[in-house]
Amino acid sequence: MRVVIAEDNVLLSNGLELLLTAKGHDVVAVVGDGEAFLHAVAEHRPDVAIVDVRLPPSFRDEGIHAALRARREHGALPILVLSQYVEREYAGELLSDGRGGIGYLLKDRIGRVAEFVDALRRVAAGGTAMDPEVIAQLLVRRAGDPLNALTSREREALALMAQGHDNTTIAERMHISGNAVHKHIGNIFAKLGLAPDDSGHRRVRAVLTYLDGAPRPAGPSPDQGNPRRSVPRVR
Repeated sequence: MRVVIAEDNVLLSNGLELLLTAKGHDVVAVVGDGEAFLHAVAEHRPDVAIVDVRLPPSFRDEGIHAALRARREHGALPILVLSQYVEREYAGELLSDGRGGIGYLLKDRIGRVAEFVDALRRVAAGGTAMDPEVIAQLLVRRAGDPLNALTSREREALALMAQGHDNTTIAERMHISGNAVHKHIGNIFAKLGLAPDDSGHRRVRAVLTYLDGAPRPAGPSPDQGNPRRSVPRVR
């Protein structure tokens, strides 16, 4: 894969470059801010990009805005976003166009090299990769809602589904058959009032939309009315 990295921390960006190069990927550019990232994408047309949420000059959400702009201008460019914190609104914002090719991982996940590289591969292929910590916090935050109708195994399947895993991987992780996974997913969609759709990123988008408290019909129109919110830092 041809990769562009946008990360202002030199140690981390160098580490990512060395890691990906060692895995046989071609890092075509490493930049430290959003504007430089957009120029690098336009010049190199990478297969996938890795972008930090917080980039100069304000270190707030420049990376997210650059990622969204790059996807608008370059045909839903696959992007894996890295964050130090769990900030759920960013995941929803990135997934809102329903086109897939999006990942959201905490930086701690990079240390688990095999998982990180697999997540990057899934994103580059048009799938999704959501950090388990993001999914875990979303599942815990919504006490007293229809999620309580799910069994413990259905909640486990929901978490794995929201991370971007396909049915085969979910079956392996849960040590059950493919038919059992299909049944769990059907039950999840029925209980949450969501149309059953096994097309990877749409499944994740539907789950995250519901968990964020703003369920809506499947379609291309993003919900732009939710205010930005953050959840506590994860250590």
